[in-house]
Amino acid sequence: MTLRFGTDGVRGHAHTELTPDLVVALGRAAARVLGAGPVVIGRDTRASGPRLEADLAAGFAVEGLTVDNVGVVPTPAVAHASMTRSVTGAMISASHNAYVDNGIKFFAPGGRKLSDEVEERLEAELDGLLHEPVPILPDVSAVVDDSVGAAWVDAVVGSVPAGALDGLQLVVDCANGSASRWAPRALERLGATVEVIHAEPDGTNINAGCGSTHPEDLQARVVASGADAGLAFDGDADRVLGVDASGALVDGDHLIAICALDRHRRGELVDDTVVVTVMANLGFRLAMEANGIRVEETAVGDRYVLEALARGGWCLGGEQSGHVIFPGLATTGDGLLTGVQVLAAVRAAGQTVAEAATVMTSLPQVLVNVRVVQRRPDIADRLAGPIADAEARLGPRGRVLIRPSGTEPLVRVMVEAEDTTVAEEVAGALAAAVEAASA
Repeated sequence: MTLRFGTDGVRGHAHTELTPDLVVALGRAAARVLGAGPVVIGRDTRASGPRLEADLAAGFAVEGLTVDNVGVVPTPAVAHASMTRSVTGAMISASHNAYVDNGIKFFAPGGRKLSDEVEERLEAELDGLLHEPVPILPDVSAVVDDSVGAAWVDAVVGSVPAGALDGLQLVVDCANGSASRWAPRALERLGATVEVIHAEPDGTNINAGCGSTHPEDLQARVVASGADAGLAFDGDADRVLGVDASGALVDGDHLIAICALDRHRRGELVDDTVVVTVMANLGFRLAMEANGIRVEETAVGDRYVLEALARGGWCLGGEQSGHVIFPGLATTGDGLLTGVQVLAAVRAAGQTVAEAATVMTSLPQVLVNVRVVQRRPDIADRLAGPIADAEARLGPRGRVLIRPSGTEPLVRVMVEAEDTTVAEEVAGALAAAVEAASA
């Protein structure tokens, strides 16, 4: 087997790494590990999606499970169906990757992503199945169940008061992905006037020069249209970035900060705590401290944010990438829900997006990837001296993070400081230390 579970399911080049036999076996393994019952399968707009959908459905069906194909929907729509119907969910998507890639992520009944332990069991089952002959596959109905996407939109719209976005002029970039059909109608139902760009998927243009990984078109269109704000989704719409009226980008740290302060003011931020990964900007941490909000840190990956939220019973967390989670409203990151929550909070406070985003100021952040011969999980311990020297130079308004990549032979060196030049100098010195320690 060439593919393993990463922080967000299995992902690889469609048809060469994510082969039909592998996908059939993956469906069979998931059926055995996640239990009996109906399965909801959704997909994004990639050309490879329909074939992978058929293969995955056949794998589930071989094991005797009923399959409900829901067509092109965002990942959070599948999670919502998994939660409300208490069934297994499967989403076929490679998120923000180019169209040549695809992937599969699962939700256990109840809408939760799989734990490490469950993924290990699934991998073991999959390895065994790949050494067995492929069984005769049943035909699975291709009828699409539109009710799943519609129910999810209803839930997002119902998460804020009716008319919460009345009079707001928005530009929405759907990344030629899963949001294309669904997001504009939800925002319009809440009273916004919506101009839509990059919402004409052709199977190959998902994320291509658009969406949350390439928001330049959106930034320009917001300014040209005189809009109040913009939203940029990724291919499967589980994350979002914002744009203010001046065209400035509002990243995930700012979006989380806006929502944290809104809930804090209303007395609805549980334990006055917000959960972010170690990559959240130091400016976010300083802003939360200034407002009496505690920051809980996790490893990189939304699944770890989700696990921390569940452990602590907290109500808000997310990543700088725009993957924001509201456990009281959804079981996974939801770009549309995040956009609606942020815009409603901004409107309720009588602010513009730009004014609300001043809750924090991002400090310069320099990231250097150092290629190493072999991964060293203890690299930070080996560099305790150089790290201490760097932290002493940076002081309380600077930060150092050194961590090995979980998927590549790289060590990531991240330095934040008030001055970009200082951050670059410190990062360069630490990168040299990593190279010397890894030689």
